[in-house]
Amino acid sequence: MASSPPTATLPVMTRVLPGDALDALVAALLARGFRVIGPVVRGGAIVYDDLGSAADLPVGWTDVQDGGSYRLERRDDDARFGYAVGPTSWKRFLLPPKIRLWRATQRPDGLEVEEEQLENAPLAFVGVRPCELAAIAIQDHVLLGGRYADRDYAARRSGVFLVAVNCHEPGGTCFCASMGTGPTADGGYDLLLTELLDGGLRFLAEAGSERGEELLAELPGRPPTNADRAEAAEQADRARQRMGRSLETDGIRDLLRASLEHPRFDEVAERCLTCGNCTLACPTCFCTAVTDANDLQGGAERSRIWDSCFSLDYSYIHGGPVRQSPKARYRQWLTHKLGTWHDQFGSSGCVGCGRCITWCPVGIDITEEVAALRATGREAA
Repeated sequence: MASSPPTATLPVMTRVLPGDALDALVAALLARGFRVIGPVVRGGAIVYDDLGSAADLPVGWTDVQDGGSYRLERRDDDARFGYAVGPTSWKRFLLPPKIRLWRATQRPDGLEVEEEQLENAPLAFVGVRPCELAAIAIQDHVLLGGRYADRDYAARRSGVFLVAVNCHEPGGTCFCASMGTGPTADGGYDLLLTELLDGGLRFLAEAGSERGEELLAELPGRPPTNADRAEAAEQADRARQRMGRSLETDGIRDLLRASLEHPRFDEVAERCLTCGNCTLACPTCFCTAVTDANDLQGGAERSRIWDSCFSLDYSYIHGGPVRQSPKARYRQWLTHKLGTWHDQFGSSGCVGCGRCITWCPVGIDITEEVAALRATGREAA
């Protein structure tokens, strides 16, 4: 399906690449026929879009994030990956915001229904953070792991080449260390880069699959030294210590189950706009809806679009919505993401990327809400 995981028989190839080797990396992926997607600066944010070369990367940019706040700033170096995460995620390419499922056309002899063709252009993602690797793995489990795999997702996901990058610049809303999803990756990639800045820009590169090893062998580089490895380890330690947020996860499923009528949900509902920004920015949320449209020639088409549990109509059944109040909808999102997701899929639905905090217009903080539930429970005890 995706990148091949490391095995006991696959030696781990590790090289140190010069700073300009990213040009060769992108060129090699393009030459293999991949559509190469990576971080670019656009509209005042770092987003994921097509890369023509490594020159498109956000060289020398970083992001400053807090609850309901995001801005770009210039760094004092030429780091290519010196930022955290932006408003978009890789979900946009694997589970697009809108896809057509089928189209019906009126013909002289009747209605002709044509199913939408599957995506066939192989994708290569450059700059995937460890928390985002975890998010992709979660969506794989949700959309491919059950009895009925999502046809479109499976086609897009098949053969994706993942170039991961360890994080050295966590954002103000990041808490991946709490979720065990970062700041370093431990698998699920074809190629893993650690950007090293001391003593000149270079990348510690590690192959995670056979095709990752094949590509790495084509790139200019040298064997790593002990100093290279030590710098990478120190960088990871610094990133863990600089997380902008933290979330205590012990017993969180039972905590949420016991807190369904907690007054904290009334308090957060007074601020929540139920706009759905958190679910749109989230790399793991997967809710969708189906819409139909007719045309004046007697044809029709059916599309699948992103939806959100914050939408009033999402829980609509005969007679009206099940979750009519903002309180009920926020509670559903929080308890599912951090609690009942475990019951359905065997893991948390949160990877600690902090997007839901940054891109909430009123700065509602998932870590703050859980801490408030815990604190009140302890006081009562």
